[in-house]
Amino acid sequence: MRWLDLPPVWLAGALALAWAQARWLPLGLSFGGGWADLAGGLLVGGGLVLIAFAAAEFRRARTTIVPHRQPSEMITTGVYGRTRNPIYLADLMILAGLALYWDAVPSLALVPLLLWVLERRFVLPEEDRLRRTFRADFARYERRVRRWI
Repeated sequence: MRWLDLPPVWLAGALALAWAQARWLPLGLSFGGGWADLAGGLLVGGGLVLIAFAAAEFRRARTTIVPHRQPSEMITTGVYGRTRNPIYLADLMILAGLALYWDAVPSLALVPLLLWVLERRFVLPEEDRLRRTFRADFARYERRVRRWI
């Protein structure tokens, strides 16, 4: 069951809720106009690009991308020089983008909820592992690069 506790599963659950809300419970709310489609597309596209760049850094460093595993290297290059959590940031962008695209106004509340889940379930434990494993290097990195943006 540990495989169920992964960020893509949490994202998929939030997306399913947003889609269902837009489809069956719109509550008469709408973003109105094509701007939401454009903004949603840009957020989803940007999120996918961010994931691709982050995954490339993991591949280059030859370390695990799986959150519950022990990393063999600490990545500080590429997008990790701007944010310590580009993949989780991308997950939030994708959720917000699809909520806009699907016109799921109430589902935008899922974005901070997913942020909270990702931070508690993954970010904080990962940072603890990095802090224990890479000590001074992680301390310098943590001072230099923000957790989110």
